[in-house]
Amino acid sequence: MERLRKDDIVEVISGVNNGKQGKILKFNAKRTRAYVEKVAMVKKHSKATQQNPSGGIIEKEASLHTSNLMLVDPSTKKPAKTGVKSLKDGKRVRYFKQSGTELK
Repeated sequence: MERLRKDDIVEVISGVNNGKQGKILKFNAKRTRAYVEKVAMVKKHSKATQQNPSGGIIEKEASLHTSNLMLVDPSTKKPAKTGVKSLKDGKRVRYFKQSGTELK
């Protein structure tokens, strides 16, 4: 089971963007990298195309390694450690270790 998934709210715990929170837009499990909304913004120079006739400089999110991200507990709004547990019906669910809150 994945520690992080798309649409999770995460906080950056190390690096230049330390302390910033955002939602995961894209997640690449193979490369263990995630794109977080409004975090690690980079400028990309784009050539003029039919979709973007003027071209120019576009700001977009760069990927962050998942080891630098931590899930945010919705009850405390702070990053917390997570675990995986099995329910009685056999489903596996992610939960926060401190508060015990389960994730979808």
